[in-house]
Amino acid sequence: MDKVNSTTRLFSLESKVLLIQTDTTVGFLSQDESQLQTIKERPSTKPFIKVYKSFKALQNDKQRVPSHQKKLVRRSKKTTFIVKNLAFRIAHDSLNSKLLSSITWNYSTSANERSKNFDRAFCEEKTDIIIEDKNSLYEGKSSKLYKINNITKVRLR
Repeated sequence: MDKVNSTTRLFSLESKVLLIQTDTTVGFLSQDESQLQTIKERPSTKPFIKVYKSFKALQNDKQRVPSHQKKLVRRSKKTTFIVKNLAFRIAHDSLNSKLLSSITWNYSTSANERSKNFDRAFCEEKTDIIIEDKNSLYEGKSSKLYKINNITKVRLR
């Protein structure tokens, strides 16, 4: 939990990198894709997963979900979907954080060096804000990954 009574005096989170326990594993979140690319040493051609806090936020961002798959996407937990080469996930906030309540989406990636396991020292060095609850940060199982269209659903991970 954050120890802030009012978020009005806080800085903008749009350009910050957050280290947080997501619904699946510990991850870096940011609305600035270039900062995540720098941390992960990732080519700009490889996109990040966009995590939304609700299905309504996904629709408000003009993301298209095939009509035959909307029920699947709405009810999914710990699942990432790819529609026309855009990856997204809906992750309802498990933390009652005042900092995160106003953010409707973020780019997301696992919190580790490229092809390595979670290292807290590396993550603390690379992040601007750490949000942690009583369970601390832990490396969990990654989300399921499906490529969907109006007709098919193919599991990739």
